Amino acid sequence: MKHIDYYMSPLSPWVHMAGLRPAELAARHGLEIRYKPLDPAALFARTGGLMLGERHESRQDYRMQELRRQSRKLGLPMVLKPAHFPTNPAPASYAIIAAQESGQGGDIHALVQALTRACWEEERNIAEDDVIRDCLERTGFDPGLAMSGLLTGADIYGRTLEVAVRTGVFGVPFFVVGEEKFWGQDRIDDLALHLEGKL
Repeated sequence: MKHIDYYMSPLSPWVHMAGLRPAELAARHGLEIRYKPLDPAALFARTGGLMLGERHESRQDYRMQELRRQSRKLGLPMVLKPAHFPTNPAPASYAIIAAQESGQGGDIHALVQALTRACWEEERNIAEDDVIRDCLERTGFDPGLAMSGLLTGADIYGRTLEVAVRTGVFGVPFFVVGEEKFWGQDRIDDLALHLEGKL
């Protein structure tokens, strides 16, 4: 079965903006989405990118304008400077991996959105265990995965970075279908056209 590899971080505002569109697109085409959480700081270090605080002031200013414009365009409520950004994305990423691997039958798409929403709408710290447990429980997973899935999550998280670098991934969200790559929430329409055989 063809699938979409979705390289992402629950801390990314652009992943938050992608919302459920990738999942809905995959469902329309009978495809599976494989969520691939990774460490964006490590990815940038390996592929020539810069973390937000290291970027020139003009780039940081433009980013804020784009966050405001794109969130308004999408009708998405968003706190542009949330209280807990940046924070450590690893614990939430481990939970996504553990939930995806668990076969428990919860809603993995809703879990990803619950975690990004916790950061970018609710101003909660997604590095904290109680926030992660709440998101797991609300989306049909055992909240205990926040702890029991740590080893599996950490192992796959590290390996995903290596695969991402070899694959040519350099940012998030990043979608890979076969040899075709699409970077950014604003390329989801292009991904749709590709899946329709039009691009």
